Amino acid sequence: MILTKRNRLLIKATYDVFIFVIAYIVYFSFLGINTLGQLSAPLLSVLGLHLLASLFCFYKIGLYRHVIRYFDVLFVHKILFPVICSSIAFNILLVFFLGIDNAFFYSLVYVCTLLVGMAGARLVLYHMLVNAVTTGNSETKSVLIYGAGSAGVQLAHMLKYNQHYCVKGFVDDNLEKQGSVIFKYRVFPKEKIKQLSAHHDVQTVILAIPSATREQRTAIIDELLACKLEVKTIPSLESLLDESQPVSYIKELDIQDILGREEVSPNPDLLAQDIYQKTVLVSGAGGSIGSELCRQIIQQHPTRLLLLDVSEYNLYMIGKELSAHRVDKNTDKTIEIISLLGTIQSTERLREIFEHYPIDTVYHAAAYKHVPLVEHNIIEGVKNNIFGSHNLIQFAIKNHVKRFVLISTDKAVRPTNTMGATKRFAELIMQAYASLDHHTTISMVRFGNVLGSSGSVVPLFKHQIKQGGPITVTHKEITRYFMSIPEASQLVIQAGAMGKGGDVFVLDMGKPKKILDLAKNMITLSGLTHKDDNNPQGDIEICVTGLRPGEKLYEELLIGDDVNPTSHPKIMTADELSLAPAELDVFLNRLRFACVNSNYTEIRRVLLEAPLSFSPTDDNVDHILVCKEKHHSSFHSPTPKSEIKTG
Repeated sequence: MILTKRNRLLIKATYDVFIFVIAYIVYFSFLGINTLGQLSAPLLSVLGLHLLASLFCFYKIGLYRHVIRYFDVLFVHKILFPVICSSIAFNILLVFFLGIDNAFFYSLVYVCTLLVGMAGARLVLYHMLVNAVTTGNSETKSVLIYGAGSAGVQLAHMLKYNQHYCVKGFVDDNLEKQGSVIFKYRVFPKEKIKQLSAHHDVQTVILAIPSATREQRTAIIDELLACKLEVKTIPSLESLLDESQPVSYIKELDIQDILGREEVSPNPDLLAQDIYQKTVLVSGAGGSIGSELCRQIIQQHPTRLLLLDVSEYNLYMIGKELSAHRVDKNTDKTIEIISLLGTIQSTERLREIFEHYPIDTVYHAAAYKHVPLVEHNIIEGVKNNIFGSHNLIQFAIKNHVKRFVLISTDKAVRPTNTMGATKRFAELIMQAYASLDHHTTISMVRFGNVLGSSGSVVPLFKHQIKQGGPITVTHKEITRYFMSIPEASQLVIQAGAMGKGGDVFVLDMGKPKKILDLAKNMITLSGLTHKDDNNPQGDIEICVTGLRPGEKLYEELLIGDDVNPTSHPKIMTADELSLAPAELDVFLNRLRFACVNSNYTEIRRVLLEAPLSFSPTDDNVDHILVCKEKHHSSFHSPTPKSEIKTG
């Protein structure tokens, strides 16, 4: 039964009346008066008035609003002053009625009785409630807090009232803190973690070190991996200070902590150069990269942001999110956000957009990027990734766009699949058009996998772990580069700002990570165990399914070895083979004709003959023809090159 606020107040007040009566009896027993019946009627009336006045004062100062569940030493401080005042008033009355000589001694007796009765009982009840919550709940996890600084202390205080976690102690590297006691929890060295986990059945370690660098956090996590413990964390200082991001005090471990990638602070001048007070178009604005590009762009205060996407739902979601940040706090100006539903394959739609809006900068992120899907939908992949990119750059040049940035991929380097080949072809298109005489600066930015994108293994592994497994890995030796979406988007914007025309920028992705190790670490850090021949009783099994069509074991970022540094430590430029515009047109015309006629063999032949370094893992097109499509009526021819006005 849930008590009402009124009933809880009555219970607390009734209990305090009982304590007052006990305090009176104890006080008078020291005077040799064993029963209240020995007192005179007027004195009893005065005691009654004193009792009511004391309770009224306690009520007015908020004593009965204090929730027992959150009892702490502050309650004792809060109750001490009114109890002393009640004692003084009580003694004045008794001196007046009984003429007591040793009033100070008896006052101490009265005060101690009230404090013990009122605060002590609440303390006992508090511990009963806390113990009932923590020990009676089978879902309560025993945890260690890694970090005995201010963040860890605040976390421990918060977890006192949490039914999901029961703190067993702190862990800290600081020798001065080790051995000390905070609240009731001892601070242990990290070498004791394995022993503590066994002795106290600790299941989880919560990292409370928000000021630690990525390198320091990664080193700590590597040590915890050997203990087979679930690892959670509190937000970093940057997350806590970022008002635009929702804060969950305890959250899942950031996958970047596992990968150990240290990010470099962006250059604010490069971020703002092509965006501030300009009209910016993002194609594929609802996708993983496109949506994060939009988030980064709006922080640089453009005049107008155009969101182009073929997905109605994705376009609606990113438009709704950005609308909350459309007011420039520095100038109180409103950023115009326009959602444009359409595909880059439609020349009619692109013509309408470019002729209506005076666009300064284009970030081209629209692409079909899922390797297996493109491998089985080749015509759609070619139409979107190649001809869609061709359409977009044509209209950008024709309408005097100042900056055009293509978001490419590491799969475009010596591609083994159709998706990678189409993206490399898009790069050749940009390089060819960059050689012409016009007002548009064209550049390409090439990078690997981004964490949390729709094509990343990380969200897939999280989902599979949540479902109880198994985790699917295509090959034991497969490796990939990884980067966070925000970092990738910031680097794309900065690289584009450095472009001089025809540049191929390559982002420093750090060291590649073996996917199998990533899967094992994610299992361990979720508090589960890897099920294999050595541990048949484990929780999550990892199944090797075999490489998919066109999938590489190792991704590359460079075609050759000719790479040069830039002013940014994470951005490099590569000098790579390009096509002359006339040569490009020959391949484009052949591809266009092959797509119109659904000639998969010819499409494959063109991709092999073009200078893409295309080496498909399966040179037989039979697996493609299973899902052969008829697209005669849906194909849109790009704008003829003769329509482009250069110079």
